[in-house]
Amino acid sequence: MNPMLNLVNVTLEYPDGDSTLKALDTVDLRVDAGEFFSLVGPSGSGKSSLLAVAATLVRPSSGLVLIDGMDATGLKDPELTSLRRQKVGIIFQQANLLPSLAAVEQLIIGDLFRGKPAATARKRATELLDVVGLGPSLNKRPHQLSGGQRQRVNIARALMGQPRVLLVDEPTAALDHERSESIVRLLRRVTDEFATATVMVTHDTEFLPLTDSVATMRDGRLGLGVPVGGKGHPPMKASSWASS
Repeated sequence: MNPMLNLVNVTLEYPDGDSTLKALDTVDLRVDAGEFFSLVGPSGSGKSSLLAVAATLVRPSSGLVLIDGMDATGLKDPELTSLRRQKVGIIFQQANLLPSLAAVEQLIIGDLFRGKPAATARKRATELLDVVGLGPSLNKRPHQLSGGQRQRVNIARALMGQPRVLLVDEPTAALDHERSESIVRLLRRVTDEFATATVMVTHDTEFLPLTDSVATMRDGRLGLGVPVGGKGHPPMKASSWASS
């Protein structure tokens, strides 16, 4: 079975004065459909760069980025935009919701850009908000929602395009413990129900057992994934991971 997300020997370099900064150093990553992969590491280790390359927002200096078997590295910008809309969902650390739009409208607008009929977009948006537990709040604007609720809108919005790959950047950074756990549990459920290949960057090691595997990133290099819990793995205490 082909992986849904596959990075092969990916390197990303930036000019840094008279030298070159290597943000990613020969990274290999494979994530299958229905797999929840978590990524930890210190600030500046390359985690955000990895997500940006996997999302096709940044082209690697070398290596391959394959999404659902399609090599994204050779595509032109319009083709990349189309691939991203059809295959990739991105959940940023900040929800970045439009203040004037209700929750359901935050989701609908993306489908309208994809050329979907308004009635179809509204039906799917309503269903997804129900999936993330916001059915009663679909007409509320961002200022009427809690931080956790705004992040749930963010997740539902990322699912509107029925992505095969879901990339998540620090989804609990601004949330308290209870809301953080509910968000990671929601991502676990979404990964299972929609069979997405989910990659989550996080500093919350406490919730790693809700994912299938975890790898550490340091100096642009990605370590081997280690099973920590999720589906099909015996649970591993987050404290033992954090101290290793």
